[in-house]
Amino acid sequence: MTAKITRSELQSVLGSAQAPVLIEALPARYYVDAHLPGAINIPHDAIDENIKHILPDLSAPIVVYCASGPCKNSGIAQTALTKLGYQDVRDYHDGKQDWLDAGLPLQGQGVLEKMA
Repeated sequence: MTAKITRSELQSVLGSAQAPVLIEALPARYYVDAHLPGAINIPHDAIDENIKHILPDLSAPIVVYCASGPCKNSGIAQTALTKLGYQDVRDYHDGKQDWLDAGLPLQGQGVLEKMA
């Protein structure tokens, strides 16, 4: 069973002491264009044993997301992280589009260009 997190649940933990590591599971070009504030980019197909150098704490809370509900990258990333031993990985299944549709801010070069 996959653990999911909703936008409102994610908003309530971001910036708190229990804030998760936020991972965009899309290729780098999409991350550079626009990503959720504070997210790091680890594409779903780049998750392997080397990730333990970036995220050494297997019990740290992690939230993965991708473009939108139909996008499967976040689910693939969640499965890969779980197989590597990470214990608290949740999928923000509705992803970046849901965040944007709610009028919440994104960061990135594309976002900044559109605001100029």
